[in-house]
Amino acid sequence: MFATLLAVVVCLVLGHLARGLTAALREYGWFRAWLGWLDARLGDSAAWRGPFGIALALAPWLLLVALVQWLLHDVLFGLPWLLFAVAVLFHAWGPRDLDRDVEAVLAATDAQARRTAAARLWPDSRRDQAELRPAAVVGAVFDAALRRWFGVLFWFVLLGPVGALGYRLTALAAEDAVAARLPDGLVAGARTLLAVLDWPAAQLATLALALVGNFDVVIGAWKDAGGAALRPDPGFFTAAGRAGVRSELADEAEDYAVAGVAAGSALVHTLGPLPELRDAMSLAWRALLLWLAVIALFVIAGWVS
Repeated sequence: MFATLLAVVVCLVLGHLARGLTAALREYGWFRAWLGWLDARLGDSAAWRGPFGIALALAPWLLLVALVQWLLHDVLFGLPWLLFAVAVLFHAWGPRDLDRDVEAVLAATDAQARRTAAARLWPDSRRDQAELRPAAVVGAVFDAALRRWFGVLFWFVLLGPVGALGYRLTALAAEDAVAARLPDGLVAGARTLLAVLDWPAAQLATLALALVGNFDVVIGAWKDAGGAALRPDPGFFTAAGRAGVRSELADEAEDYAVAGVAAGSALVHTLGPLPELRDAMSLAWRALLLWLAVIALFVIAGWVS
């Protein structure tokens, strides 16, 4: 567990210190080329065109990573495993930097530039749905946090490098622009698999949002969005995130009102445009840090025992 925590921390630090390299190191042209190669040779196969075609796309790479992961586990006190885990996790994280995408929206100087920047928060296959309504942008931030952070981290903690890479490749097949060139059945299977992989991560991420935000509001939104139902639909996480942001903005507006300042204008002047976006990122980061704190507690408990 210590190696897992260290790999996550190193990945986060590298992502902030080497931002210029992230685009190159998180390039998935190789997987898109692999999907194209398979489609050219298996395009008429019922197995490829059906919902289980995603298994054909993922299996070789996941088996290879699982084999390397197993071979390195007990070599040189686990140092090679740690280096391999950092490399795979860094590759699977993102792939776009969520902080930079949000900063670009907030730094935009006009509506058109802001809309263009906001579109990067949506997956490639749904970029035409991008809009600047606060509720939509906040929802996009939490969707992105689940895809770029929490989903990858959950499966990395659970299964190691093979879990992180499996999640990222599934998300690419389901939501990347390459999905438009793949059989509909395969893409539907990838999206179903992604929803299944997202569900447990979204449940734990929602709990983290409740603990670092307004517990009653977040849990209420989680229930209303069907979070208690056993169905593979992580939309409750987005709903809980929106509710948490609304609660935080209401608290800030109340603080301004108590101070005798017009709440709405004060928020715009003090926080700039789209204050919801700033609060959404703050809430998502606090939830991520809570996850890391819990992992650290497990590490400490292991040392003590």
